Amino acid sequence: MRHLFEARLVNDPFGDPGLYVDFRDERRALLFDLGDITVLPPRKLLRVSHVFVSHTHMDHFVGFDQLLRVVLGRKDGIVFFGGPGFVAQVEHKLRAYTWNVVHRYCVEFVLDVREIGTDGRGQRARFSSRTGFAREPCAPFECAGDVLHDETLFRVRCRFVDHEMPCLAFAIEEKARPRVAKDRLAALGVATGPWLRELKLAILAAEPAPTPIHLRWRDRLGEHEMTRSVGELSDIILDVAPGLRIGYVTDLRYSEANLRTLVTLIAGVDQLFIESVFLDADLAHAQRKNHLTARQAGQIAHEVGARAVVPFHFSPRYGGRAAEVAAEVRAAWSGPPAAPAARDIPAQEGAAAARSWTRAML
Repeated sequence: MRHLFEARLVNDPFGDPGLYVDFRDERRALLFDLGDITVLPPRKLLRVSHVFVSHTHMDHFVGFDQLLRVVLGRKDGIVFFGGPGFVAQVEHKLRAYTWNVVHRYCVEFVLDVREIGTDGRGQRARFSSRTGFAREPCAPFECAGDVLHDETLFRVRCRFVDHEMPCLAFAIEEKARPRVAKDRLAALGVATGPWLRELKLAILAAEPAPTPIHLRWRDRLGEHEMTRSVGELSDIILDVAPGLRIGYVTDLRYSEANLRTLVTLIAGVDQLFIESVFLDADLAHAQRKNHLTARQAGQIAHEVGARAVVPFHFSPRYGGRAAEVAAEVRAAWSGPPAAPAARDIPAQEGAAAARSWTRAML
């Protein structure tokens, strides 16, 4: 089945973390983390509607300026999500520049910035090019459980993991998708077109049978249009199939608390993008840096039941040894479950904070 999402890492495994989630046939994309994004051409950055930042270490946030530079004057807005302190951090980024011209741009650009706290409560602010990006407070909000963003076709969920600071891990979930019977479509004498998406959305929203759907399509005989009801068209839908689920996990220490959080968030994901910074031979260094080893990343992928795993965020110390890091991940992912003693390697510093950060999102 053709899925809505196509997810790819922004950079190679040694580059800054980032995930670009493209929407097939939607002219739209999501971006997870804002490190070095110079490899993304303007046409791809202009598709971005929402940006989700795991935390604001430089390698996850330095690309904010590049994104703003590309879209300013060419796009009307982007929604940004981040963790504690995120609204103020975006404000400080914007205040670092002089904005004496942007208010005259034909296209007003608005940053809708949303900050989620460890207690599940959110702050929100608006920054418009019309006002030189002065901060405009908006009403606060609360997440519905761990759902950070929700639309008709997909949702994004998040939970905090411990990186000696609260860091967001994400699940990107395509909602159930109606499958079309192409032979029934042909029997009706119609072809696919934008109307098919309208019908699928109506069915997912349980619209009444008399709801009209305006069909427009083009074939070798020219352009055609007609109006039919949801009830009349419902027979072309075979069934409703589960959607694609993607996990994005980066910058965390290996601990039981983090593992429990990830099992809750990303159990059974179809694709897991997960940091694998160090080889397990350098476990002590990984602990000091609050990062995962490749073996630990593979064990997490195994524990959550990920169907596919894509490792990234390799330390530059392993330049030329990417295959070795990836092999260590695969071996742990495909192997037997880790023994409890091997899993439980929490650093003592910040353990109480880690419990409070994860408890808030459980």
